[in-house]
Amino acid sequence: MKARIAEWSGSVAVLAGFVALWWLASHQQWVSKVFLPTPEATLGALSEGLQTGGQLLEQSMATLRRMVEGWLLACLAGIVLGALIGTSAAARAWLQPMLEFVRPLPASAIMPLAISIFGLGPRMVLFVVAFGAMWPVLLATLHGFAHVEPRLREVAAALQMPRRDFIWKIGLPGAMPDILAGMRLSMTVSLIVAVVGEMIASQAGLGQAILLAARSFRANELFAGIVLLGVIGFAANALLAAAEGWLLRWQRP
Repeated sequence: MKARIAEWSGSVAVLAGFVALWWLASHQQWVSKVFLPTPEATLGALSEGLQTGGQLLEQSMATLRRMVEGWLLACLAGIVLGALIGTSAAARAWLQPMLEFVRPLPASAIMPLAISIFGLGPRMVLFVVAFGAMWPVLLATLHGFAHVEPRLREVAAALQMPRRDFIWKIGLPGAMPDILAGMRLSMTVSLIVAVVGEMIASQAGLGQAILLAARSFRANELFAGIVLLGVIGFAANALLAAAEGWLLRWQRP
């Protein structure tokens, strides 16, 4: 408990120091207020935008919905493909070379292809988010299945356990720590790709709001959007960390 309090105290101190440096730099005009607003101006823009009927609230909900939908699709595809490749030598031989070819491609690189297929619309952004966020889950699932206790594999083979039963009763429970870690990383990727997709496809969301604020030199709104993205990312990671701790409570000594 004391270690946890010390850790949180250190984090709060670092954050306070960063805000103090920001306040000093903006008030002393080390950087022009056109580009670096004061923390007070940023907080005011954030408060005004999040009030009932504020555009920032609607844009945040649009980005959050797009992020979660893409993340769920990515988790589903990553776990299914990972389980299939991890338990089937034939699927591994057929699919793994193609996946290794596609995996290094950044999500932004396939946006022109996605635009040509889906057009400049919500489906294009959703596809790119799911594509970019799938790989952490897929690789984590593969790693988890590869490190299932060998004796459990031997028992399953001795019992002639069907592949479906092996996946549900042995493979997924054994790979769960890796899968959950991959899902946490995937959530961060989905937020990043959702924002980039909104900027490129001109879809309503925080990405578009930040881009428009930058183009019109509304620095306070720009920083308000960035702060809100940080809060969303932090909250999402905290929720998944709590869920991971609850689901893996059986691992605690």
